Amino acid sequence: MAERKLLTEVLKIQYPIIMAPMFLVSNAKMLIAAGNNGITGCVPALNYRTDDDFRKAITEIRANTKGPIGVNLIVNKSNPKMPDQLKTCVELNVDYIITSLGSPVEVIKQCKSKGIKVFCDVVDLKYALKVQELGADAIIAVNKEAGGHAGPTPRHILIPELVKNCRIPVISAGGVGNYEELQEVLALGACGVSVGSVFIASEESGVTDEYKQACVDYGAKDIVMSTKVSGSPCTVINTPYVQKIGTKQNWLEALLSKNKRLKKWVKMLTFVKGMKSLEKSAFSATYKTVWCAGPTIEHVKSIRPIKDIVNQLTTPNSN
Repeated sequence: MAERKLLTEVLKIQYPIIMAPMFLVSNAKMLIAAGNNGITGCVPALNYRTDDDFRKAITEIRANTKGPIGVNLIVNKSNPKMPDQLKTCVELNVDYIITSLGSPVEVIKQCKSKGIKVFCDVVDLKYALKVQELGADAIIAVNKEAGGHAGPTPRHILIPELVKNCRIPVISAGGVGNYEELQEVLALGACGVSVGSVFIASEESGVTDEYKQACVDYGAKDIVMSTKVSGSPCTVINTPYVQKIGTKQNWLEALLSKNKRLKKWVKMLTFVKGMKSLEKSAFSATYKTVWCAGPTIEHVKSIRPIKDIVNQLTTPNSN
């Protein structure tokens, strides 16, 4: 059975909440606000184009908050920057790393001796047991209610299963947008939660005002699964633009998502020839035109500072 140690104890924070790493959304300002309001934030290393930018961001966060700092690393071969990103995390002594999409072996190997905790994204018991044996400090249980690349299993089934069969703490990712939902997940046995979508429409977030406002204007019923952006199923807001372009890849998008080298040539071709029809077919959906979010935007009623969002998650009847 999973260790019943709350995330507050594991990371020495006031509330058992990780502000989830969100690709192209999370930034230094958000992590500083998270750390200064009783929770912790985690940023994807891939949000920074260069190692220098990454180092500057971690240094800025460290200088402006005493809260723990987390970094999300994509650990499969699709991320050639991973070795350098891991080296930077170890050198700057971040507090914890969340691994995604691959084996955490190298991350665990380099972090254990430094006291850096390693939490691993999992979607099922089989992989949870595997990362546990590799030495992970906790499991991030990505469930069906998560935003972005959600798991296949509802949280009310996945969390108890992992808690029953694993020795290490289980952190739930998905479906928490207010105090009541947080309490429901903790009651299932989770030691804490990873929460993303409700923070997109924060004042500290660096996304466009249109993206933030969409999180206010739309709700849970407007979240659909799309393969247009990355090739993998991803939850997005069903805006008129998404309705126009559809949610399934066409033949060209499917081809390009499997062949990154070919994708570069098509971009060059559309640039040189001005073939707008080809460009539209290949690149109609990008992270700038299609907005990722989960069903918890149902609880987003206005654009607010992170301080107020944390209050919504930690105070009864605060919606």
